[in-house]
Amino acid sequence: MSKKIYAGNLSFATTEDRLSNLFGQYGEVLSASIIKDKVTGQSKGFGFVEMSDDVLADKAIDALNGKEVDGRRIRVSEAQDRPRRNSFGRDSYDRRGGDDDRRSYGRRNDFSRGSRGDYRRDNRGGYRNSERGYRSSDFNEF
Repeated sequence: MSKKIYAGNLSFATTEDRLSNLFGQYGEVLSASIIKDKVTGQSKGFGFVEMSDDVLADKAIDALNGKEVDGRRIRVSEAQDRPRRNSFGRDSYDRRGGDDDRRSYGRRNDFSRGSRGDYRRDNRGGYRNSERGYRSSDFNEF
């Protein structure tokens, strides 16, 4: 069974052939890829190598982790699965806050106002409740 390996902190000059040859010393390399920026095409400084044998892949990880390659100490570990994302590229929860009670973007219904009601800051240093017409500073006797 094959094992996918993460190689990080790579020099921007490191090529896929160099990465393949480096891991090829420890066993058969099925694929080697360096992740590049979509716009500039420059290396992002990390890549992945897929090796055919799990035992040889573990030996390569142990031997190459912390080794200096092209002037940089590389970090090598077993690759982790990417977290699943929905079709919009967001996590499974809504990062805008709030629940499904929005009528439109940025507007909430009456149930989502929180415990403070409809208090707004007034120009006298207190908070005014627009529904009841009193200020919080009206109650300060100090």
